[in-house]
Amino acid sequence: MKQLISNTMFDGERPLFGLNDIRLEQLKFYPGESAVKACTNVEARQCEFWSKYPFWHNDQVLIEDCRFTLYCRAAIWYSKNIYMRNCIVEAPKMFREIDGLTIENVKFPGAAETIWNCRDVKIRNIEVQGGDYILMNVNGADIDGFKLQGNYSFQDAKNVVVRNAYLDSRDAFWKTENVTVYDSEIIGEFLGWYSKNLRFVNCKISSTQPLCYCTNVVLENCTMDDECDRCFEESTIQATINSPIRSVTNPGAGFIKAESIGELIINEFCKEPGACKIL
Repeated sequence: MKQLISNTMFDGERPLFGLNDIRLEQLKFYPGESAVKACTNVEARQCEFWSKYPFWHNDQVLIEDCRFTLYCRAAIWYSKNIYMRNCIVEAPKMFREIDGLTIENVKFPGAAETIWNCRDVKIRNIEVQGGDYILMNVNGADIDGFKLQGNYSFQDAKNVVVRNAYLDSRDAFWKTENVTVYDSEIIGEFLGWYSKNLRFVNCKISSTQPLCYCTNVVLENCTMDDECDRCFEESTIQATINSPIRSVTNPGAGFIKAESIGELIINEFCKEPGACKIL
């Protein structure tokens, strides 16, 4: 049975350090550091965090109906088996070096540099504002229901599946590997450069110079709006586009099938003219 700690407040450094099997309810953590550090088997409900670094080096943590204020930066790092649901996270730099992370029905009003270097990530129905560099260098993520405003998302990510997302994100999916995106809308310049095995299925894309310098990029049943110019430079590609494409520049090998291509640019920088078939 877990020890109940409820209806009080803490401040200062490490007030609950090293405790195991605890249930935290309706607590407030005022300015201080490392409030719930090095703990195992923790439940936190209806708590409010104003202190820095509250959950570091923990294992088996459930966080529900809590608020992490702007001052609670770098809140959850170097931990395992973290489950967060129905929370408000105002603080930046949430989640680093986590093994086993589940996030459900969470709003992030200011999510700069969030979810970095995490493994085995599951996300359901989150909304993010100001999420620059979110999900950087994750390895293994299953995402369904993701509304993002923030640039440079998913950089260096590997083994990711995204469904039902709206991503307003410049430079999304750079240098990714083994990423598939289903039934989503992606808005932002320079989409997916230098990626490997990046696949879009039933997606709407709006991006200046998208999908350049890629290896094995696949588009199935997608549309591209008029912002999509100078597409696919030096990329190996298999693309079936159910719309016109404004322009394509120096594609690599593979094929492109579209309703029409406004301008096909093949210039002196094209390494293998004719290697990519226009169907």
